[in-house]
Amino acid sequence: MFLDEPPPSDLSAQLYQEDRDSGGYVDNLTRLWSWRPDAMVAFYDARAVLLDGSGLSPVDVAVINTATAGARTDSYCALAWGTKLADQTDAETSARVLSGPVDDLDERTAALTRWARSVAVDPNSTTPADVDRLRSVGLTDRQIFEVTMLAAWRLAFSTVNDALGARPDAQLAQRAPAEVRSAVSYGRAVAEEAST
Repeated sequence: MFLDEPPPSDLSAQLYQEDRDSGGYVDNLTRLWSWRPDAMVAFYDARAVLLDGSGLSPVDVAVINTATAGARTDSYCALAWGTKLADQTDAETSARVLSGPVDDLDERTAALTRWARSVAVDPNSTTPADVDRLRSVGLTDRQIFEVTMLAAWRLAFSTVNDALGARPDAQLAQRAPAEVRSAVSYGRAVAEEAST
């Protein structure tokens, strides 16, 4: 990352330990966000509030985040969410949501992918017909609002990581399926050394 290591704090130490407990190392993005660990916690808490009672499935959430990261060309989030989506569906579906054609995907996945890409790249291009397409695959108006907020949150998080040079962890890239790694041909290069 472009910034120096942040000064230690009780909260950043807690976040570092949570990373070690869940993945065995401290994520590069956690080190970056530890300049304001309270903001990182608030971000995750706000996302949890949004998802609570939304009725969106884990696959829906993974599609939205994967499509947004791919459209934003954020390699870090694309690898992370692309791997999550591959675990929930399959690697080929994930690769197509990241950067490929979606016409042959199931209707809900295709509609969510198109919407997230539009929100990420040109939100002023969306139309009532796009919203109707989301309704036609079973999303309520409240869920359409929530899907849009999830995409916007992913954009904000990705923008901070990208602008300040957070590189995808080597371990993250190693865990990603080959199809996902191949689809992520953009953004910051994967860190050369393993995170600790």
